Amino acid sequence: MQTYLTTDELATRIHYDARTIRTRLKDAVLLEGVHYIRPFGGRKLLFIWETIQRDIGVASSRRAPAPLIPMANGGMAHG
Repeated sequence: MQTYLTTDELATRIHYDARTIRTRLKDAVLLEGVHYIRPFGGRKLLFIWETIQRDIGVASSRRAPAPLIPMANGGMAHG
């Protein structure tokens, strides 16, 4: 079972402005058929919460620096 959210409901959950979702995230990181659908071919968007929740940190984790590895002398090495 999937949870469908309107743009305003999604905005509340991820703490983004609804306009930002529509203009910057939709079709850039939120993809039609993956993260949202247009029911009955209409203009209204319904976002699929479980898919967004699964993918929300993917872009951040790709840009994150390599993990730090603790060294015996107390320093840290990049992995």
